[in-house]
Amino acid sequence: MQHDKPITRTIGHLIDGQIVTDTARTQPVFNPATGQSSLNVALASKATVEQAIASSEKAFPAWRNTPPLKRARVMSKLKVLLEEHADKIAAMITAEHGKVLNDAHGELQRGIENVEYASYAPELLKGEHSRNVGPGIDSWAEHQPLGVCAGITPFNFPAMVPLWMWPMAVACGNTFVLKPSERDPSSALLIAQLALEAGLPPGVLNVVNGDKEAVDALLHSPTVKAISFVGSTPIAEYIYSEGTKNGKRVQALGGAKNHAVVMPDADIANAVSAMMGAAYGSCGERCMAVPLIVAVGDEVADQMIAGLKTEIAKMKVGPGTQTDNGGNDMGPLVTQPHFEKVRGYVDQGVKEGATLLVDGRGLKVKGHEDGYFLGPCLFDHVKPGMVIYQEEIFGPVLGIVRVPSLEEAMQLINNHEYGNGTCIFTRDGEAARHFTDHIQVGMVGVNVPLPVPVAYHSFGGWKRSLFGDLHAYGPDAVRFYTKRKTITQRWPSGGVREGAVFSFPSHHA
Repeated sequence: MQHDKPITRTIGHLIDGQIVTDTARTQPVFNPATGQSSLNVALASKATVEQAIASSEKAFPAWRNTPPLKRARVMSKLKVLLEEHADKIAAMITAEHGKVLNDAHGELQRGIENVEYASYAPELLKGEHSRNVGPGIDSWAEHQPLGVCAGITPFNFPAMVPLWMWPMAVACGNTFVLKPSERDPSSALLIAQLALEAGLPPGVLNVVNGDKEAVDALLHSPTVKAISFVGSTPIAEYIYSEGTKNGKRVQALGGAKNHAVVMPDADIANAVSAMMGAAYGSCGERCMAVPLIVAVGDEVADQMIAGLKTEIAKMKVGPGTQTDNGGNDMGPLVTQPHFEKVRGYVDQGVKEGATLLVDGRGLKVKGHEDGYFLGPCLFDHVKPGMVIYQEEIFGPVLGIVRVPSLEEAMQLINNHEYGNGTCIFTRDGEAARHFTDHIQVGMVGVNVPLPVPVAYHSFGGWKRSLFGDLHAYGPDAVRFYTKRKTITQRWPSGGVREGAVFSFPSHHA
């Protein structure tokens, strides 16, 4: 039987260990390389979200009292299952997000490392103990779980960012409701099903797909105790404001505009290679992408431009599934509206007077004319105040800013509203130390363009790139997903009856 259109199936939710399809509202999930859709995703109603929250609330008492070692063993089994299903998960990411397959595999691997870190829960949750803080008095601190937690994750890392959140949350004894991006939901749902296979009890992790209605249901539920969010700054501000207003612990990671400073003594060839991946990898759809090069001196700017133009000319842009001849370097943008938005930024840059050296707006990929492909773009003479300097573009657009000194470069970075990531390319240890010590940014690289911390450190920016007191994953995740309880206890010995003491207690003998 022939079909004019692909058969469409609907992606549902995972609630209490079962797939639930709430079909009152749905929207299509597109393949960015083709512009076609064979999937719909169910958009959860408030009632569906409340059903997921109730399932997590019901599962919490037993999971809280499950020994940390047993919780950790689930994470260990999940790590193995993720590795076994890596090809399938990466293919889902590429089909719904558009990033090339090797980039999808890299995303998943960084997520797996967070699962591995969560498997160390017995060590991380040991707490502290002091014997005889006073005569016959012992004191200790425990990390106790919060209850039902929630995570709201972005489209650009549909597998990795959820794995920043719920594995550590549940390893700490919480239960969790995940709302992944409705643009590319399949990988997060499959990973949750693998967690059940690994031994996670039903209800400990629930997944609801949805839009603002689902988000608001999580924000306003009195049962949800903590919310993690990664996305744009306007939404992060909303999540933080609404969540804290409703008495929740909130960690909201927002936008970025990351600068790379290139010094006159830098290895220019290495800096060019690094910047190609940092600017154009994943089509620039990374919060740690580097869309601005701050060249210290005109000679540095000219050398970087020459190298970048040469390398851009070699780039292969096309569907992420294409792996012959080494595969494509860059895939499409995630949706048609986002494609139009990024192309509009390029138009705006030209209008504002920046020099467009490489124009990717006319790119057509043979056989994929309906895909959301924008070729790499390169601007020179970008200046503060321009829209393409100030705002996060989230696309394959790289700009060169020319400054005469390191101090002026640092002043530009420190004056920007975002403080997510930055880096410096130099051979001068003194310059590197000065830069890392005084730059007002949360994650800093020296000859490293994407200074994303490994799983046993924590990820987060400064200024309007982060709302909340704690960074994501790593040691800060244990602090975020637990509350400290300190117990001080005394058992008087020898049957001695003590009299009343009216002075403030101290632990002096």
